[in-house]
Amino acid sequence: MTDITAAVRDLDDPATDPFDVARAAAAFIADRTGVDHHDIALVLGSGWGGAAELLGQVVAEIPSDQIPGFTKPAVAGHVGVTRSIRIDRPDGSTRNALVLGSRTHLYEGRGLRRVAHGVRTAAATGCTTVVLTNGCGSLNRQWRPGQVVLLRDHINLTATSPLEGATFVDLTDLYTPRLRAIAHSIDPSLPEGVYAQFRGPHYESPAEVAMAGVMGADLVGMSTTLEAIAARHAGLDILALSLATNLAAGVSDQPLSHEEVLDAGATAGPRIRDLLARIVAKI
Repeated sequence: MTDITAAVRDLDDPATDPFDVARAAAAFIADRTGVDHHDIALVLGSGWGGAAELLGQVVAEIPSDQIPGFTKPAVAGHVGVTRSIRIDRPDGSTRNALVLGSRTHLYEGRGLRRVAHGVRTAAATGCTTVVLTNGCGSLNRQWRPGQVVLLRDHINLTATSPLEGATFVDLTDLYTPRLRAIAHSIDPSLPEGVYAQFRGPHYESPAEVAMAGVMGADLVGMSTTLEAIAARHAGLDILALSLATNLAAGVSDQPLSHEEVLDAGATAGPRIRDLLARIVAKI
């Protein structure tokens, strides 16, 4: 088995290939779960955490900080457990889902490799699809807290990229149209929008939100886009769903707080988790 201790130690070493660490993490997951191949990965953001239990039979659970390159979650509302789940599909086939706990955000200061490590590990386990979810602020007054929005594009306002060196990746149709069509087949009312990622951890100012709106954003948040870029580079198809947890600064006249995000996620939780499970069953 790959030297896991060395993999953890070396992830932040510029001389180390981060994909080697992803392969070490995948080998560790296969060993601990007894599942040698996964088909689809999910990253569950604020409000989405309880969806794992609805997807299918939980085969195994691993504390995420035991997996090479992963750490405990730094944000309330995120689950620090990685699960392997067997999904029984409507056509009688089965698929193995990897539900990744402990998403690393850019604002945590742990580096871009840690941010991208989850989706790279997913690809190393055999996944061909990743579902990214988040809680975010809405610029659209019609999208009140609890509204789910499919991402059709994004604006990366972090001033950085998870890719290193002369690595050129086409982001046209980054959020796979085929997967969005599957989501629409489950709920035709789902709107689509453009998500802008800021670095955080502070919330966006009203002027920054207005700027993002002029640039074409419908939603603002602090995750997802860097993971999506890394996922595309790793060869994954991508579906992303945002839960509007609040109106963004300047759109709402109320102060923003993380408690508001958690409350909105808790209120919408049963509905959005069921929606996600039904979508994943058809992917």
